[in-house]
Amino acid sequence: MTTNARRILASVTGVAGAAFLTVATAADISGAGATFPAPVYSKWAEAYKKETNVGLNYQSIGSGGGIKQIEAGTVTFGASDKPLEQKELDANGLVQWPMVIGGVVPTVNVEGVKPGDLVLDGATVAEIYLGTITKWNDPKIKALNPSLTLPGTAIAPVYRSDGSGTNFLFTTYLSSVSAKFKSDVGADASVQWPTGLGAKGNEGVANMITRTGGAIGYVEYAYVKQNKMTYAKMKNKDGKLVAPEMKAFQAAASSADWTKAPGYYLILVDQAGADSWPITGASFIIMHKEAKDAADSLTALKFFSWAYDKGDKMAEELDYVPLPDTVVKMVEQTWVGNIKSGGKPVWTK
Repeated sequence: MTTNARRILASVTGVAGAAFLTVATAADISGAGATFPAPVYSKWAEAYKKETNVGLNYQSIGSGGGIKQIEAGTVTFGASDKPLEQKELDANGLVQWPMVIGGVVPTVNVEGVKPGDLVLDGATVAEIYLGTITKWNDPKIKALNPSLTLPGTAIAPVYRSDGSGTNFLFTTYLSSVSAKFKSDVGADASVQWPTGLGAKGNEGVANMITRTGGAIGYVEYAYVKQNKMTYAKMKNKDGKLVAPEMKAFQAAASSADWTKAPGYYLILVDQAGADSWPITGASFIIMHKEAKDAADSLTALKFFSWAYDKGDKMAEELDYVPLPDTVVKMVEQTWVGNIKSGGKPVWTK
């Protein structure tokens, strides 16, 4: 990421309602929601501004906040990593589509442990967040790391305190690998955590992990890269050891069949495949079917079309997975058929 883009992203850290680009004008696009895709949206916004002079005023406030704002009509689009089911979309006159795919990554702050040193699996992470594994030298962690010297430091689990799609992906994954986690905590954008420290946004969780000895948390991989955090490798559904990287996210995404997903509702956690990263997910854009302002909606769609067309390399530099061209064509047809003003399609390309 460029120095300027990094500065822009830093400016939103922990500040609800902050914009990626400085002063919004009448032509700027307004959006709010997920922190998961915030780094790539920032990078796209910077490039798009230079090319078109149209800015993106995006509030990185979490998926729950983004859903509330688009439902209330206070922004042109919402962003969420928790897809809405078709009945929810229909009830609120909304349409959604996937924009980019990324990975949620367990990260730690343990003395003597370097990035990629630690190995974890879903069942062990679930026990940590249930509060049944409390020390880093617990026998179950040591069994996964026979050659790693682990201290007897207390584990400090860090979780998202706000309603978030990252929470949804993480808890959906843990619920898929642990019956006890599923029954005691469950899978949702907001859950009641049995133990740990709460922080707001991927930014807040990253900061909390960095300054808390013995911490473990979960953030989107771009935050791991930008902050040079200590990530854990994971054993996936096939029992294979994988690192968080582009090819692992691509492997998990390769099984996605968007044609069979009503309203593009598709969950990509715990996918089969030797190379699949187990906590992979798409980030979604949500807009009103009946555009309150046709010009604003068209301006937003032009930005998303540009991002699909010219943003792949920028996304890959941050280890996000761009959508295949076949899916992009599906999405653009969704725009034509579903986003209208006065009965006419807003998008006619």
